[in-house]
Amino acid sequence: MENVLTLIAGHGLAGLDGSLVSEVRGALRALGAEVGQPDWLSPDRACDLVFSGLSTADADAISLRILEGWGVDVVAQPVIGRRKRLLVADMDSTMVTGETLDELADFAGLKDRIAGITARAMNGEIGFEDALRERVGLLAGLPEKCLEATWERIEFTPGAHALVATMKANGAMAVLVSGGFRFFTGRVRESCGFDRDIANELIVADQRLTGQVGAPIVGRETKLATLIATAAELGISTALAVAVGDGANDLDMLREAGLGVAFHAKPVVAAEARARIDHGDLTALLYAQGYRDEDIVLSCGGAG
Repeated sequence: MENVLTLIAGHGLAGLDGSLVSEVRGALRALGAEVGQPDWLSPDRACDLVFSGLSTADADAISLRILEGWGVDVVAQPVIGRRKRLLVADMDSTMVTGETLDELADFAGLKDRIAGITARAMNGEIGFEDALRERVGLLAGLPEKCLEATWERIEFTPGAHALVATMKANGAMAVLVSGGFRFFTGRVRESCGFDRDIANELIVADQRLTGQVGAPIVGRETKLATLIATAAELGISTALAVAVGDGANDLDMLREAGLGVAFHAKPVVAAEARARIDHGDLTALLYAQGYRDEDIVLSCGGAG
């Protein structure tokens, strides 16, 4: 069979009921699809249904309609090339739970103001580069030590370390590319095990932020270019890449990747991405690639 539908229970929810899987399987068969038996990647959490005779878009739409309100994510894709050899990930609200610039702004008493600009940029309502310059400009004079204090607040998204560790253990390359700042991406790279990180540079003078950001600004175009260039470096098609992000500046790389995942994304991104994870954590990207619980590697070197 040429396609696979993966059903993934949301993070922290009760689980994936076998009766729901059967209902989805029955709905696909009712439309003339040939559907295999459920293959559980994780008991009560993630299940594969291989199928043929129906498009992945139709299978996705039918499943989401049945599963509405159950907190279950759905990823439909071809079986061939499912296991990816390149991960390109956004940082803010993807690998980490919040927006690092918004948290930094809190030390200047400007979190709400800057968060509002961030939200508009991530929704695609205003240009990313202008929004970044505006936000950083508001922080002129902030002591450099606030960067370290901000890092101490940052929390990793559940599954972040496992996603990188498992893919790398299976021969993939992992790149972190962010419209945020290298002060933070460098630390995320080291903690998670990314091979490289690409981000913007905050300009500091006399131990204070100048309100300027180094050129060129890492944004939408850089993210797409990084995906394409890294795939070429590895000698693979971008179809063998998985990209994940949540904001409008991620959309181009999500469209280009073989598996482009909108992760708990802004509405404009969720509406246009090929795949979306609205309920699960980052291990959902592993189940989508066919990894089983026993295959998952934690950052400490153990199996999950």
